[in-house]
Amino acid sequence: MAAKRVIDGVHVVPMGMANAFLIEGDDGLTLIDAGYPKKEAAVFGAIRGLGRSPDQLRHLVFTHGHPDHIGSAAAIVRETRARTYMHPLDIPMAESGGPFRPMRPAPGLLGQVMCRLFFHPDERLEPVAIDLPLTDGETLPIAGGIEVIHAPGHCAGQVALLWRPGRMLFAGDVCTNLMGLGDPVGFESLEDGRASQRKLAGLSFDAAGFGHGKPIPRDASARFRNRWGHRPDS
Repeated sequence: MAAKRVIDGVHVVPMGMANAFLIEGDDGLTLIDAGYPKKEAAVFGAIRGLGRSPDQLRHLVFTHGHPDHIGSAAAIVRETRARTYMHPLDIPMAESGGPFRPMRPAPGLLGQVMCRLFFHPDERLEPVAIDLPLTDGETLPIAGGIEVIHAPGHCAGQVALLWRPGRMLFAGDVCTNLMGLGDPVGFESLEDGRASQRKLAGLSFDAAGFGHGKPIPRDASARFRNRWGHRPDS
């Protein structure tokens, strides 16, 4: 599948049942996440589809360190020399290439099935070096400004990223948008995961992108509030 425009300046790049996002900025291109292994050609194709070249990818920012978000990272960095960013709690997983911290399935039968089917903590990947640690509350001076929001639960080092110029939230796996807004396949801490969902529901943004599922191009924060803003135990 080819990359598709979400809003001005952002394209979603399918990376094998996971999404990456390409942001066009005055300082070059920024990639959010790197999908499953051996999917780097999708990123390079998306870049060329914008009339750019892979060496114009300057930054690779990870929402977290799971295999479906860092799988093609090493291959992408080799080709582009992009600078890499990740929360300190997940850097050891990325730089070792595994194993990965275990998760418990999300509540419900579907979560039980999906977690066992798609998450394998003993998996091994090609390691990727991380250049800069992410700090909760900081604004990265790239692509016009990307705010870092620590959002643990699914993964201890998970962050959401708010691209200020386009008012677009990259939610990682805080939630999915597969059949409407819902849970990821599993949680390291369900309590922390629920708190992070409520945290994002309290933010103001227009568009949203997800590690899994379709992006929401407009009125996204209202949908987050409807799902998690008023039911703290949901």
